[in-house]
Amino acid sequence: MTPADEILDVVDEHDRVIGQLPRGEVYADGLRHRCVFVLARDAEGRIFVHRRTATKIVYPSLHDMFVGGVVGAGEAYDDAALREAEEELGVSGLPRPEFLFKFLYDDGAGHSWWSAVYEVRCAVPVHPQEEEVAWHAFLPEEELERRLGEWEWVPDGVAAYRLLRERRTG
Repeated sequence: MTPADEILDVVDEHDRVIGQLPRGEVYADGLRHRCVFVLARDAEGRIFVHRRTATKIVYPSLHDMFVGGVVGAGEAYDDAALREAEEELGVSGLPRPEFLFKFLYDDGAGHSWWSAVYEVRCAVPVHPQEEEVAWHAFLPEEELERRLGEWEWVPDGVAAYRLLRERRTG
């Protein structure tokens, strides 16, 4: 099965399931679905930052400060967060990511998904998926902040990161 064949829940503006379709159709038709964003920190508190591969369907070759992805049909956000974090980081046995908040991402151009944001501590060496991650490093938060104005970032990740900062400072 290819990623485009994966079945996703299609949801409404209140995050209620209204149907199920293959990911390829969901993306092609700009249908609202569910995603998870996991901020992964190492034992020193640095944040895992990566550049997505050029083969990614959405936002190829852009930087991201979250690992994560789509929530499969019938899958709970919490389960998807752990699955995606372990897959993308290339580790097993992570603690269950801590749920922080959920928001509706909508760029007004056909990209809209309910986004559950989590945080997890990854104290073991990572081995990111080569199909997903072209480059990676654990960066201190101050350096990540500097890089926001220098590198091209996935817009949904930036939106989630800004909301996370607002919640921590406000």
